Amino acid sequence: MKIAIVCDVLGEENNGTTIAAMNLIRSLKAKGHDVRVVCPDEDKAGTPGYYVVPKLNAGPFNRYLEKNGVTVARLEHEKLEAAMKDADVVHVLLPFVLGKAAAHYAVEHGIPLTASFHCQAENITSHAFMKNFTPLNHETYRIFYKRLYQYVDIIHYPTQFICNTFEEVVGPTEHRVISNGVNKAFRKKAVSRPPEFAGNYTVLFTGRYSPEKSHGVLIEAVSRSKHRDEIQLVLAGSGPKREEIYEQALKKGLLPPVMRFYGRDELIDVINSADLYVHPAEIEIEAISCLEAIACGVVPLIADSPRSATRFFALTESNLFHFNDPDDLAAKMDWWLEHPEARAKCSADYLDYSRRFDFDVCMDEMEQMLFDAVKMKRGAAEGMSE
Repeated sequence: MKIAIVCDVLGEENNGTTIAAMNLIRSLKAKGHDVRVVCPDEDKAGTPGYYVVPKLNAGPFNRYLEKNGVTVARLEHEKLEAAMKDADVVHVLLPFVLGKAAAHYAVEHGIPLTASFHCQAENITSHAFMKNFTPLNHETYRIFYKRLYQYVDIIHYPTQFICNTFEEVVGPTEHRVISNGVNKAFRKKAVSRPPEFAGNYTVLFTGRYSPEKSHGVLIEAVSRSKHRDEIQLVLAGSGPKREEIYEQALKKGLLPPVMRFYGRDELIDVINSADLYVHPAEIEIEAISCLEAIACGVVPLIADSPRSATRFFALTESNLFHFNDPDDLAAKMDWWLEHPEARAKCSADYLDYSRRFDFDVCMDEMEQMLFDAVKMKRGAAEGMSE
């Protein structure tokens, strides 16, 4: 098939949306499909199959976007239409400028259209410090629906949680619930612990340095741990709150946290050297980073936030802690660190559990969704012609 994938945001693979998009693009290409990618990433210029549009000039917000490592697209009709004009199906990643324009073009020209749901309302409203204002979050979902999802033949939801959340606001949708999956490279392996971590427990969290990831809860919990002087925090990621998070850890008297963005191979080694993985995020559609950790057999401790799908990855109550409760997190971290045999047993359980997120299975389901959209559109067209 000829497949157009429309990405308002792509860029460096430092966030779940980009990782999911690039995994899908690579998988579809490996299956032999003709994949055309519309995106604003200048480094893709000249790469076969990529249609690079200009990036949005956000004026005073440009610096903020740069700190987030995000490039947002500006609409260029010629590039978008060149990628879409003879496509068999179009897949959109986000309900922003390119996604909206792609939906209108697809409807106008009768092209089957699918779209993933990668953006929670709170990912938008948190930047205005209004993530807890429910009416605004609901209105954000209604805007997403009007801009994009009302036109979509099949919506891809990474989790049942975000499907339920969106449908509670906009009503039933034609959809598929498919995990973004975990790349097969993320597997348990023997690694040498980095020398700078020697003699300490390693507690890992992978997530963007942004407010909704709740790094502060983890830092506060470590400061209240019985093992505070023996815990090396590794906060893998990038984002605008880096300096603030680092300073908070130092003010609490903790060992200086390791904070940097890791390439995939490095990250796999870091994960495999960790004693615990903690996911304190308040807002999460799926959290590929947590899935990557459990695929490597690292025992997770996950916040039970009602606005996070990640809590459903907990196999036992001991893998959950009360959201925004550093005392509960500290107590559970201490228990896991002090019980290596229980940790080893839980690790084995998670290795078995992680098989359901097999990358190839998930990508096969994504491909089938595209085939289904084409079949649905063809059936509808034949029905109208009778």
